[in-house]
Amino acid sequence: MSTLSTTLIDLPLFPLHTVLFPGGWLPLKVFEARYLDMARACLRDDAPFGVCLLKSGPEVAQDGAVSVPETIGCMARITECDTGEFGMLYLQAIGTQRFELLSYRVEGNGLLVGIAEPLPDDIPLEGEQALAQFGSCAEVLERIIDALKKSEPDKMPFREPFRLDDPSWVSNRLAELLPLDLRARQKLMEFPDVGARIDAVHHVLDRHGWL
Repeated sequence: MSTLSTTLIDLPLFPLHTVLFPGGWLPLKVFEARYLDMARACLRDDAPFGVCLLKSGPEVAQDGAVSVPETIGCMARITECDTGEFGMLYLQAIGTQRFELLSYRVEGNGLLVGIAEPLPDDIPLEGEQALAQFGSCAEVLERIIDALKKSEPDKMPFREPFRLDDPSWVSNRLAELLPLDLRARQKLMEFPDVGARIDAVHHVLDRHGWL
């Protein structure tokens, strides 16, 4: 990743059929040359890459096919890397900061590289109703965590510390877990206001009778 100005960055992109949120964990099995090169460069330079939901096109390179990413994504940093057979890499990455993709180009090896603007942290939660909704959402997430600890600790989709007092962390983790289609999940990730995300997540929980 190279700096283009005080705000714009040159960011390698990994378009996927998934939505990454800040604080979310992303396991990756990397076997394509373009992404192997990207991962090695990120590890060498301690640099992030960008994860975008695929708007259209394939995850894996196909002749004549073009991958089109969503314009709002999440930066990720590699925290673990293991080497598998035939040079394959098994990565664990964590989402760090949302970004807006202003443009992108295709490198000679097929890697998409974007000009991206990092987006600010969530607008803080305000108002009695929003705080009450957050409290209800945090209680639901705490119950989910407790149940997973007892029944399937190896399948916990996120790691400690569990920041149940943080509206952004709680709303992001619930947005990852709720039975939503990818476009709805993308919309939740795009919200700049944590109150709007909490309200949307609370509505889904209420609709399913989980509050």
